[in-house]
Amino acid sequence: EMTETINREEAEVQVSELDLLSSMFPYEEEFSVTDQLAAAELKHYVENESAEMPASKVQFILNVRPELSNASMVEFSMACAFPFKYPTVLPEITVRSSSLSRSQQIQLNSDLKTYLMQNCSGEPCMLSAREWVKDHAAAYVDKELSSSSGATSNALQSEDITFTRLWIYSHHIYNKQKRKNIIEWAKELSLSGFSMPGKPGVVCVEGLQSNCEEFWSRVRRLTWKRILIRHREDVSLEGGGDAEIQKQRKFSTLEEKCFDAHGARGNHMDLGQLYHFLEEKGCADIFQMYFGVEGH
Repeated sequence: EMTETINREEAEVQVSELDLLSSMFPYEEEFSVTDQLAAAELKHYVENESAEMPASKVQFILNVRPELSNASMVEFSMACAFPFKYPTVLPEITVRSSSLSRSQQIQLNSDLKTYLMQNCSGEPCMLSAREWVKDHAAAYVDKELSSSSGATSNALQSEDITFTRLWIYSHHIYNKQKRKNIIEWAKELSLSGFSMPGKPGVVCVEGLQSNCEEFWSRVRRLTWKRILIRHREDVSLEGGGDAEIQKQRKFSTLEEKCFDAHGARGNHMDLGQLYHFLEEKGCADIFQMYFGVEGH
């Protein structure tokens, strides 16, 4: 449970820093908020005296390309989160790149943290952090390593693998093409889970983090009345291989689930059946996140 609280002042700093980042980096390839719901709740909290405190911290990604002739292809991705007490406490940042071995990545992140501890107490510091990564990150890529492809693939295998499960909420999903896309993309990206069309629409995908993020970026580009990630789970698998990933899955494949409410026009789903289905899979608590009520 989140026992921490956020005060208005901290929330305001966070909102204005997010606004600044999105105006400086308008393209999704450079800056994207991974948890839209948390960002919306934070804004709402800042703008409304009576609003409830946000339930989860804002998470976002900054992608950085160092300006180096020989490293033109290397991209560093900063996965960031604002703890509720930010900027009083430091932001949570993990820098990753496919060009870094596990030990290079650990070293880079620890040096970045040291830099932030020494230079950024109590002030908004995302821009300084990004600047530091832009100036220093490329130096951590061992040139020998990146030149021989054999070595790189070994480095990649020793990376920490993150298993992710996304719970997506949509105002409704009726469109046949979208329903087909959801199933085909999940298959292509080796994601399991389920899709419940109708109103509301519920989609759950689970698998490798990068594949879940690719799935989400495709789905959200389609036109929706409203779509957001209601909840996300990330589990770090210490260099886990395929077996580790299979062990984390709660669903075997991705299938479309139609819980028709009998006699209703086929589009309103029977949420009681959804609840029992989630309960079977050990995910009953998710039901409350979607609908805010106990299942029956």
